Amino acid sequence: MVLSLPEHVSEILHTLTKAGHEAYAVGGCVRDALLGRTPEDWDITTSARPEEVKALFRRTIDTGIQHGTVTVMLGKEGFEVTTYRIDGEYEDGRHPKEVLFTPSLREDLKRRDFTINAMAYHPDQGLVDLFGGAGDLEAKVIRAVGVPKERFQEDALRILRAIRFAAQLGFSIEEHTLQAISSFAARLELVSRERIQVELTKLLKSDHPGQFRLVYETGITKILFPRFDEMMALPQNNPYHCYSVGEHTLKMMECIEPDPILRWCALLHDTGKTTTYSTGGDGIDHFYGHGMASAAFAREFLRDLRFDNDTIESVFLLTKYHDYSFDMTKHNLRRAMYKVGNERFPLLLKLVRADTLAKSAYAQEKLLPIIDRLEEMYAEILAAADCTDLKHLAVNGRDLIAAGMKPGPLMGETLNRLLMLVLEHPEYNTKETLLSYWKESL
Repeated sequence: MVLSLPEHVSEILHTLTKAGHEAYAVGGCVRDALLGRTPEDWDITTSARPEEVKALFRRTIDTGIQHGTVTVMLGKEGFEVTTYRIDGEYEDGRHPKEVLFTPSLREDLKRRDFTINAMAYHPDQGLVDLFGGAGDLEAKVIRAVGVPKERFQEDALRILRAIRFAAQLGFSIEEHTLQAISSFAARLELVSRERIQVELTKLLKSDHPGQFRLVYETGITKILFPRFDEMMALPQNNPYHCYSVGEHTLKMMECIEPDPILRWCALLHDTGKTTTYSTGGDGIDHFYGHGMASAAFAREFLRDLRFDNDTIESVFLLTKYHDYSFDMTKHNLRRAMYKVGNERFPLLLKLVRADTLAKSAYAQEKLLPIIDRLEEMYAEILAAADCTDLKHLAVNGRDLIAAGMKPGPLMGETLNRLLMLVLEHPEYNTKETLLSYWKESL
């Protein structure tokens, strides 16, 4: 088996082997190359000690030298070169207490998480596959190296990584590995929220976001996201729906493009239904105010996962207005653009469409033509360059001061009232018209 390696990777491998050391490309890069994908990074494992690696290359960076990792710089590219190692006891469910260097490639590979990530390659020696990774790639299976329980006891984040890889690759998870995930799900409480955020985001933006079902079925949501368990158990006896809240959510994630903001919105958009549920006298279920309730939950949930403020604000606003009543007028559409923000509004339309596609056939027949018309009107608003925010209002604070207004809180209120006027009558967005309206009416 011959894999195509980048020139710099081959150079590093041959430099190390010519100096009498073993060296291999290892891990995810080998996996992706075998799958015909272009690896994002190329990692190298070697029998050489860090100081021996540094002696062989002109430019190196001590990336994680205490763990045996040196980054070799060739041109503007950096490649991590790590000494074969054995991990000591894992005391915190995430990091080994100590790292011991070893001359054995087998020892280095057997400490890795899954068989598909435990393969090594050198152009002269070929593929080194000691744990059946190539066979599992062919069978499309995620399998822990060795005893699954030991792998998850060592590093609890591997519990989520297994499901994330299944989602990214469209693989299933081997039975014993899946059982161990369920058994050790509670250990995810040992993992930092930042690392959980990264894994969940990779899962959600994968080609198979519906694999989030495994997060529920293995009991992980009971630890990280108990609200989702409530959603899976909550029916929607309503002609617009044909799934429980949770099943609708899973379906919606499959209906929307792999943008991380949109996928997080899809996951969280109906979380407020568990607290706004009611049944009318006609036996129909209702969820009045669930948009705001979902947005409030989403904001706190994403804060707990240590998301940045821009992401939190985007998910909050899109979730809040995902069931906004547009009433099929351009005035209401412009108001929605103002509320959500011009940059976010195209995402809101995508969210509304995906939400509808995950509903009943009745809902799709009734709502999809409305969404089609909304998108047409949105295109017309853009083509007309209608003003939908203060930035494009024809007057600003300086104009009002020049016309005689004193600076103060009233100025902001006045500008907002002028904007509301322009949202309804875009043709009024001229300096002369707005200043005249201010003098006569405000």
